[in-house]
Amino acid sequence: MHQVERAIFDLRRGLPVLVVAKDTRVLVQAIEGAAETAVSRLGELAGTTPALVLSRHRLAILGAEDDAEARLPLPEGRVQRCLEALAYGATPMASLGQASLEECRAALEAAGPADLAALALMRRALLIPSALVARVAESRDAAVTQAVADGTLLTVAAEQAARCLDGAGGMLRRVSEARIPLVDAFDCRFILFREPDGLREHVAVVIGDPAPEAAVPLRLHSACLTGDLFGSLRCDCGEQLRNAVAEIEALGGGVLLYLAQEGRGIGLANKLRAYTLQDGGLDTLDADQILGFGEDERRYGVAVDMLDALGIRRVQLMTNNPLKMAALAQGGIEVVERQALYGSLNDHNHRYLSAKAERAGHLLDEVFRARR
Repeated sequence: MHQVERAIFDLRRGLPVLVVAKDTRVLVQAIEGAAETAVSRLGELAGTTPALVLSRHRLAILGAEDDAEARLPLPEGRVQRCLEALAYGATPMASLGQASLEECRAALEAAGPADLAALALMRRALLIPSALVARVAESRDAAVTQAVADGTLLTVAAEQAARCLDGAGGMLRRVSEARIPLVDAFDCRFILFREPDGLREHVAVVIGDPAPEAAVPLRLHSACLTGDLFGSLRCDCGEQLRNAVAEIEALGGGVLLYLAQEGRGIGLANKLRAYTLQDGGLDTLDADQILGFGEDERRYGVAVDMLDALGIRRVQLMTNNPLKMAALAQGGIEVVERQALYGSLNDHNHRYLSAKAERAGHLLDEVFRARR
């Protein structure tokens, strides 16, 4: 997966990479920061007109009926306007008009293996989950091959790129640790784990001296810069974090896994984009879909690996999210008991928590009952 890791860094820098499938070679570039000149350069190098690969979530916003990813040939002219409107614009109808949208929907093509690999790379890179792609024409084959040979163009196999979201089970590295007393729990060890590609680091906060053979109190907490650090009122994350530490201490010790999965896995940049969309009246789930994401992009294989490294197989899980319980069980961790964990309801996070309860199935009845 070394080439995949390098490809992710190139895409984040705004450079194209070459994705190779069985019978196709496709140049891939991120949408973010892609000016019309970049689109033209991609087409010139490939010898074909670039297309846009969109996630099924974004296609639903555009009114496409098929529940699958697809590629859309870019229309001539107005390229930059079309890119933004089609890939992540909040009002594609207003930007393009009914006729243009209908033309786009009619032009959709099935996404091939290289196209799907491109979307996986964008998600792993925490970029907008849409991609510019251009199939390499025979007439440009030699030029592209030379660009690969001289190191100006990185190549990656589509099959490997498509698996990048799965992580590398069992390859999480335990890097460092230190004792760090907290306000609500003096006896704490912070243990840092790093994923193989180096992009994400996760922390296990071991409170006290939990017995691995017992059902260890456990909180899986996804990082939230705005809530955890700055006390944002738009969510309840900061309160949940501090309440979890205090509760684990009261129970005699346990573990809090602090996971680098900002914004339910979409990354900080996209979370801020989603917040701006919410200011326009959308709830948190619809805002994520506008950007091309699903309801929850988090994966918990890394949490299972961290628990394995700590020798923990049975847990008392602090969560309101049934998906976390299912993910741990699927990874072989026995969830002996679920314990609710709440923050406060306020005027700023009411819509956010309502969407989580009513649309994502989070168990938050007590929060709303207390407010009433």
